[in-house]
Amino acid sequence: IDDSGHRKSGSATDGVARQYIGQVGKVDNGMVMVTTHAYDGVRGLPLDLAMYKPASTLPEGKADPNFVKKPELALRLIDRCLERGHTPGLSLFDSGYGNNGPFLLELENRELKYIAALVKARIVYAQLPGEPSRNKHRLEDVARALAPESFTKVTLKLDKPRDVWVAVVPIHFPNLEGTRHVAIQLDAPTFEEAKEVDYLMTNQAAEVA
Repeated sequence: IDDSGHRKSGSATDGVARQYIGQVGKVDNGMVMVTTHAYDGVRGLPLDLAMYKPASTLPEGKADPNFVKKPELALRLIDRCLERGHTPGLSLFDSGYGNNGPFLLELENRELKYIAALVKARIVYAQLPGEPSRNKHRLEDVARALAPESFTKVTLKLDKPRDVWVAVVPIHFPNLEGTRHVAIQLDAPTFEEAKEVDYLMTNQAAEVA
């Protein structure tokens, strides 16, 4: 699942407004499509797309019956895929969707497995060292509290191999029952040394995660 945004001048074209355009990394005037793609680990194939219409482009704003949020558009595209008999082995999406608890719950209701990116400010419940029980924390604080030995060196088999250090921890998320596994990936052996930190959440079983 992804968003495809494109700059466009004016406002006469359907769906064009000032909004976040991922391709340019900022808010700009343009249109955004929610898209689905099939990927086999080597190549991708576009499947479906749906135009996102910001509330500012509709007569009644967010109350307009044609206003649909991006996660809901994504679910419609997923359901279209399922109706064709194409059940994904694993769904992948960025933090724009990964931080949406109701969206994740809908995926799980469809018995779909996923890996979702998360932002470092995501609020979670975890028991940090020295705490008697689980408490509310930012995801970044959980990563910072992990001991260096919690991270395992992994070599990513890319065109240019890359070493990363990964810790997998069980974490409870608001609006989701039970715990999910979060992989915290560093570009250095410790959090203090890392310049890049990525957070990925999955509902896969522990032995898979």
